[in-house]
Amino acid sequence: MKNIFLVVALLGIVAVLTGNNHGADLVSLRNTNFVVLLAFLIFIGILLYTGVPAKLAGLLDARAIRIKAELDEARALRDEAKLLLASYDAKHKEVQEQSARIIASAKEEAEAAAKQAKEDLKTSIARRLAAAEEQIASAEAAALRQVRESAILVAVAAAGEVLAKQSTAQTASASIDAAIATVDAKFH
Repeated sequence: MKNIFLVVALLGIVAVLTGNNHGADLVSLRNTNFVVLLAFLIFIGILLYTGVPAKLAGLLDARAIRIKAELDEARALRDEAKLLLASYDAKHKEVQEQSARIIASAKEEAEAAAKQAKEDLKTSIARRLAAAEEQIASAEAAALRQVRESAILVAVAAAGEVLAKQSTAQTASASIDAAIATVDAKFH
């Protein structure tokens, strides 16, 4: 910092020496350029004596250190943000994979449930069809039995009528005797 002040002082001296002195002596209090140069050199000297360059250098160094710390902190925050972003990206990818697995599993379960429902429906239809066929067969058997019973009743009634018309007292007595003999033979 002192070097900067010295360079400025030398530039001031050069400016006075090369400047227009309006006919006055170069080193004279009547020469305004010389007076300004003296005042400037005294001002520079006071600044150097009081340590202003060191204070300015200290302030600039402190600011440079603060800026460097802020840059380091910004780098650390950027690195932390990159790690956090990578972590979120990994979690996002994991969640997408997990949701894909859940969807695939749900589809498989739905397909299995649909297949099972179809099989259950087929079984239920087969059971109902078998029950209906059994009911039909039972109804047919009952109807056949009823028809046979009715036919037997009609046949017995017709036979009774035919026998009643054809039978006489002698044939009736002989029939009764024959029936008694048949029963007696079967019991002995």
